[in-house]
Amino acid sequence: MAISASDVIPLSQARAHLSELADQVRAGAEKVITKNGESYVALIDAQRLDYYHQLERERIHLLLLNDASKGLDDVLAGKVKDAKNSLTALKRHLVDKPGA
Repeated sequence: MAISASDVIPLSQARAHLSELADQVRAGAEKVITKNGESYVALIDAQRLDYYHQLERERIHLLLLNDASKGLDDVLAGKVKDAKNSLTALKRHLVDKPGA
């Protein structure tokens, strides 16, 4: 849903008309409340906020699955190193070159 100029409301006006604004938001509108002429907060329906949070969780899960898939592809392609040997080599490097 696009935000129009009528959906941008100064904080002072929002205070005075909160109940009316809440009814408009409940009916599907989204409002951007400004303070000192700049975007401050948004007023959206609680169910829509829950939906946005669900989408964000799903996005995070997809990113994790993608990372896991890439890791498995690396294992299948042989692009892996033994963790114990790698840590030992890293510690040795740090001891040989302190501050590096």
